[in-house]
Amino acid sequence: MEARIEGQVVLVVDDDASVRKALTYLFESMDLPVRAFTGASELLKTKLPDVPRCLVLDIRLPGGNGLEFQDELLKAGIHIPIVFLTAHGDIPMSVKAMKAGAIDFLTKPCRDQDMLDAVTRALDYDRKRRTGEKTQSELRHRYETLTPREQEVMALAASGLRNKQIAYELAVEVITVKIHRGRAMKKMAARSIADMVSMAAELGLKRAL
Repeated sequence: MEARIEGQVVLVVDDDASVRKALTYLFESMDLPVRAFTGASELLKTKLPDVPRCLVLDIRLPGGNGLEFQDELLKAGIHIPIVFLTAHGDIPMSVKAMKAGAIDFLTKPCRDQDMLDAVTRALDYDRKRRTGEKTQSELRHRYETLTPREQEVMALAASGLRNKQIAYELAVEVITVKIHRGRAMKKMAARSIADMVSMAAELGLKRAL
């Protein structure tokens, strides 16, 4: 058996107690932490750990359906990769779910391995998303420490202009551009101009020339 991976959780929402029990047993047998809920409202009332997670969601829920809950999560800015599980699915329904970002759409009864594969993909996806968001947040924080002039020089340098061209654009001396660019690179922890170009792209920096 694989070692238990801490800091992740599988959420299960299904109004069928036998399904919740079976899935809980399956995930725990693979050392995957799991929390099961009878419905969407119960999950929303619960404070969930801020760790990589995924949601195994029944398409048919009391008082609504899984697709509506998927929309509700998206509108609320709650990002949880979803694996849909249903005994009553159809092609249009599965297409809609996948277009909205679902990881998989499985039909009951499904093979244990199919469920485990889908959940593994979902957890990996959420882990990478979180890492990307953390990197983006740190990059944005560093960028906000730059002075307005340093931000301007960074955008121009990242657009491919040389120091003399930047100096002309800003009506300043070349040495001034070099100083601002050097400070910007240091604050951004950029090891080269290529690094800074990549960072500018990540930040979506654009400068009209």
